[in-house]
Amino acid sequence: MSISTWPAAERPRERLLLQGPAALSDAELLAIFLRTGLRGKSAVDLARDLLAGFDGGLSTLAATPARELARRPGLGPAKAAQLAAVMELAQRILHEDVRERDLLSSPAQVRDWLRLKLGGLPHEVFGALWLDSQNRLIAYDELFHGTLSQTSVYPREVVKRALARNAAAVVLVHNHPSGAAEPSRADEALTRALREALALVEVRLVDHLVVAGPRGTVSFAERGLL
Repeated sequence: MSISTWPAAERPRERLLLQGPAALSDAELLAIFLRTGLRGKSAVDLARDLLAGFDGGLSTLAATPARELARRPGLGPAKAAQLAAVMELAQRILHEDVRERDLLSSPAQVRDWLRLKLGGLPHEVFGALWLDSQNRLIAYDELFHGTLSQTSVYPREVVKRALARNAAAVVLVHNHPSGAAEPSRADEALTRALREALALVEVRLVDHLVVAGPRGTVSFAERGLL
């Protein structure tokens, strides 16, 4: 059934205008973007199917290349490009917010940005948020890429990048594509090795965050693992 035949109070666009975007589900927000569905399916039905097809929901959708999105029923090249642009804009908005703050005073924004950036990736990424002496973000670097099971991380390369960025501190981050949020013993050993290597050049390790898709993030500092 077409959304245009629904009662006005139930249509996503009208509900958004009356109640605000926070009142809508992920599928309803995506349906407003899609505008039209397929034969026998409303835009909301199509949006639900799309989200169900991405394990991890919006975070996986955000990490999917536009060329892959274009192959999904109901999208095509034009809508796929528009959707990829919207997702990139969302990342950039969050990144600007992170840049303008003391990073340690806005942990929620940092985690939101990292979940959007890394949460839906099918492979492991190990990165670093380089900070100045006032804990403001200098830059984010993706340092190493791996497979679904492991990433090779070299402390010497991390130290070289810290010096190149003239960083005073760093927040390390990596994702778990499996969705398991708990740090592994290997993660803990790597963190200790990197903390010791960075200390030699007076770069303080503030935290190490594990991003596990929509399940959120785990902080080494909060767990007392640093």
